[in-house]
Amino acid sequence: MQKTMPDICFWIRLIKIDFPEIPSEMKKIGFYILLLSVGFSSMAYAQTVTEKPRTIVTTDGEIDDVDSFIRMLLYANEFEIEGLVYSSSMWHYKGDGKGTKFVSEMEMTKKMYGEKTDLRWPGTQWMQDLIDAYEQMHPNLKLHAEGFPTADYLRSLVKVGNIDFEGEMDKDTEGSEFIKQKLLDDDLTPLYLQVWGGTNTIARALKSIEGEFKDTDQWKEVQKKVGTKAILFTIMDQDATYKKYIEKAWPDVKVYYNSEQFWALAYNWKKAIPKVWHQYLQGGFMGEHIIKGHGPLTKMYYSYGDGQKQEGDNEHIHGDPTKLDNAQWGTFGKYDFISEGDSPAFLHLIDVGLDNLEHPEYGGWGGRLQQSKTNPNRWEDGEEVAEYNYLFQKMDNAFPQTRWIEDLQLDFAARADWGVKSFEDANHAPVVKLNHPHQINVKPNGTVQLSGSATDPDGDELMYSWWQYIEAGTYSGKVEIENDDAPETTVQIPTDIEKGETIHFVLEVTDDKFPYMTRYQRVVLVAK
Repeated sequence: MQKTMPDICFWIRLIKIDFPEIPSEMKKIGFYILLLSVGFSSMAYAQTVTEKPRTIVTTDGEIDDVDSFIRMLLYANEFEIEGLVYSSSMWHYKGDGKGTKFVSEMEMTKKMYGEKTDLRWPGTQWMQDLIDAYEQMHPNLKLHAEGFPTADYLRSLVKVGNIDFEGEMDKDTEGSEFIKQKLLDDDLTPLYLQVWGGTNTIARALKSIEGEFKDTDQWKEVQKKVGTKAILFTIMDQDATYKKYIEKAWPDVKVYYNSEQFWALAYNWKKAIPKVWHQYLQGGFMGEHIIKGHGPLTKMYYSYGDGQKQEGDNEHIHGDPTKLDNAQWGTFGKYDFISEGDSPAFLHLIDVGLDNLEHPEYGGWGGRLQQSKTNPNRWEDGEEVAEYNYLFQKMDNAFPQTRWIEDLQLDFAARADWGVKSFEDANHAPVVKLNHPHQINVKPNGTVQLSGSATDPDGDELMYSWWQYIEAGTYSGKVEIENDDAPETTVQIPTDIEKGETIHFVLEVTDDKFPYMTRYQRVVLVAK
């Protein structure tokens, strides 16, 4: 049975949710010593061991940013957070304190708000408040995994960027200078710049670099360095600074642009997500397994009817329990999910075995993007990346993100448990590996054996499922999989596959302890 239809693991987990009854991180030198000692060939069959991706978050502080930030902190051991920067957007800006009136450059907010001196500004303290709550949970989080940064370290990363108006990039700020120095440092590994609001603070950093070096002999070298390092993950265009400046002045800067798939985790999720998965975003699940009884951090998570109100944002009425029946995006119950529209930007960075970090076209927890036909440094979503939603029984622009909702929410619940439970009482993800390379050359009409194995830190029973990720491959046909619920399986290569075409298979392994956790490995077959 293919993943394009509900598999047995899905139904087992569905029943259970309705009726619920590792090693230290290797540093560079240690990793190289290990390679030398065991040999390169044996490493080819193991899970890829890489350094954690570096990232800076820029945020305008909308309520969905707050919720994304809370989830991100529970995964803070999975990446190297190197900056947390307040910025503005078309929806949120502070104003200059002088009564200066501003009209949005973006057509939607221009019509909605007209002239404003400031707009729904939540201030520059909310990240620190959440870090304070994280600090109380930090000792317990460390029981479950290494690498969770200290609260003091995170506080040191908080900077105020360009916040006066939407798209303001005329002046250097603490935040823009911080990003500038990170882009110019000697670490040449990719630096993922998460854009949860507008791109203006990043644009100011780039403009300052241009101003300092353009008329010098170092300019070409600096351009190359920044173009090699910087990767922007943007959630829509929330100001005009990317199109007006970054795209033109810095064409080598890579951009991952998500304008449609994020809706699976945003305000209009009821429309984007099939009803069978609504339960993972409704109050029964969110309240019991994430928000209530899981420590001070998730207690601050904004949800419908929770009685909370964000200071500075007069449009945050979602917490008012009297407005649940006529909310803007539908009818909701208490503790129902509101939005985490920016979460795909950091979900893309979490290594769950899908090999999507350097291949956004492969798809993963942050969605799936396709390289632009006109700009090789830009990856986008939209109709060309739509996938067949077997529950809606039609092509669906959001399904590259939606397909992971069940796994994402159960994993979130498990992480929430980490904040308050002992290692023995909480759940931890299985460790999955392939017993062969991740890429295999094949010939038409041949057969190939796929083999994986998994262990579980808690000793839980494991369920295996092989499925073809049709849209991630370039061969568009369906391929039958024998024994798709076993660690090993055989696949018959189609006779009509053409040279160079690819077929993607995913090995999915789920444990049987609630909240159930899933990890993966991907195999790419290449026709020769």
